[in-house]
Amino acid sequence: MAQESPKSSAAEIPVTSNGEVDDSREHGFNRDLKRSLPAGLGLSETQITSHGFDSTKEGVIEAGAFQGGQSTHAKSGPVLLADETKNPAMEKLELVRKWSLNTYKCTRQIISEKLGRGSRTVDLELEAQIDILRDNKKKYENILKLAQTLSTQLFQMVHTQRQLGDAFADLSLKSLELHEEFGYNADTQKLLAKNGETLLGAINFFIASVNTLVNKTIEDTLMTVKQYESARIEYDAYRTDLEELNLGPRDANTLPKIEQSQHLFQAHKEKYDKMRNDVSIKLKFLEENKVKVLHNQLVLFHNAIAAYFAGNQKQLEQTLKQFHIKLKTPGVDAPSWLEEQ
Repeated sequence: MAQESPKSSAAEIPVTSNGEVDDSREHGFNRDLKRSLPAGLGLSETQITSHGFDSTKEGVIEAGAFQGGQSTHAKSGPVLLADETKNPAMEKLELVRKWSLNTYKCTRQIISEKLGRGSRTVDLELEAQIDILRDNKKKYENILKLAQTLSTQLFQMVHTQRQLGDAFADLSLKSLELHEEFGYNADTQKLLAKNGETLLGAINFFIASVNTLVNKTIEDTLMTVKQYESARIEYDAYRTDLEELNLGPRDANTLPKIEQSQHLFQAHKEKYDKMRNDVSIKLKFLEENKVKVLHNQLVLFHNAIAAYFAGNQKQLEQTLKQFHIKLKTPGVDAPSWLEEQ
């Protein structure tokens, strides 16, 4: 019993009326199949041939070497990735390594200087100016502390005089036989309290100006001095390192280290020179600003104290106007921004 040949659902082989295979359809199918395969994978050419109806196979797929156009074959080997983005962890590790090495060199330099074994770079003129500045800062801080104490005591005295004047005024109204005596004392205490408030305003203005000079202007300069001193220690540390390498042998192993040490030494030398120049400029401007500020504040302090103890109320008020000092009236809040318009 003849069996019916199974037909593939993947590809049907058309034939002509005389039983021959239709080659045009076959070649078209082969062409489409080749196009569908990705190029460059080293695949063999797939070719489909067909036989007549009397064959047990309707279609045979034959594989042969591909002899088409240019083809690229994949080559096995290590894959290299472009170093476009660096690993953040490696960058942090490198920063920590450099920081640790720099800290070690600076610590060794500081210990060597304290033990008297290492040499240090000294700018005698600049070091003298820095020492004077630090000494003056301590003296200005002492003046500031004493002025604050004076202000606190004067405020308490003015408060007491005001209360005493109110008490005298109350007794002046209730004691008819001593009405004038209590009245005189009440007026005197109120006048002293008023002049004391004026003097207190001048002293507080003096305190605010000196506080700005000491804790802001001078402190900012001293911060630059600290940076200069750190740069000096780094410069000496790398200078010492370079000197030690230069004293050793010179061969293929040590020459790269000497060149690297020379490069680091030059970089820290430039940083040290820059910081030294910055400190010199800041000290110069600080001296000019300090003289100007303290001159005005000392004149204010002297004139206000002299006018107060001389009982010259007019001169005391004129001193405050000269330095544009406005006193706050007790119990009166500052005007709002709407009232100032």
